[in-house]
Amino acid sequence: MESKSIWFNKDISIADIQQFTPATMAGHLGMEWVAIGPDFLTVRMPVDERTRQPYGLLHGGASCALAETVGSIASHLRIDPAKFLCVGLEINANHVRSARQGFVTATAKPLHLGSSTHVWDIRITDEADKLVCISRLTVAILEKKG
Repeated sequence: MESKSIWFNKDISIADIQQFTPATMAGHLGMEWVAIGPDFLTVRMPVDERTRQPYGLLHGGASCALAETVGSIASHLRIDPAKFLCVGLEINANHVRSARQGFVTATAKPLHLGSSTHVWDIRITDEADKLVCISRLTVAILEKKG
């Protein structure tokens, strides 16, 4: 049985999402959109001089930036952008394994899709598909004024 799409635009594609990366923190950190499915969104980020801390490990803040990016864009894709906007309300992250090189990949799936908040489960894995970080992002959905 095929899952129904949760996205506002049922025909959204990765090519459509590319516009969100340039001239942002996501672009600066080298994030690249990888996949979109009926109920998930995936982005990857290099582990390099932009995203490592002084010990040569993936910086926890870079993992949080990756998680917030994928969750926030997922919320944006869920709502009618002519009427609403999305802002991060709370993020937490548990860093369970280090990464020193290659890419880490974050996939966001919804835990709650309400009218005023969205909660996303975000799992960040390394190239061996081992869990690096698990994050939960709560996004506020605000009505645009005027």
